[in-house]
Amino acid sequence: MIKVTVTKDQSGLIHSFEMKGHADFAEHGKDLVCAGASAVSFGAVNAIIALTEITPIIKQKGDGGYLYVEVPGISNPEKAAHMQLILEAMIVSLQTIEQDYGKYIKITFKQ
Repeated sequence: MIKVTVTKDQSGLIHSFEMKGHADFAEHGKDLVCAGASAVSFGAVNAIIALTEITPIIKQKGDGGYLYVEVPGISNPEKAAHMQLILEAMIVSLQTIEQDYGKYIKITFKQ
């Protein structure tokens, strides 16, 4: 199962997210839950970098089953708002996958 943990600060802004595990929906290379979750999360990170020119703190592990992304301190409120919007859109997309494939992906929130 892919476990996604989204951490928000006290004002409700996303501080970080962590994805770990494998969906095990299908064999490697044919797992559409894994492919969808990966595309959504990496697409969001790439969009943040391309559209805000801010590079988040990113940690990955070798087997492809781990991604941690943390929002750095941002002094530009407009760029910070854009990054939050991209992250919120990512969560909506992941929740859509979770609705149909909840046995293979679980999203939790913490503060």
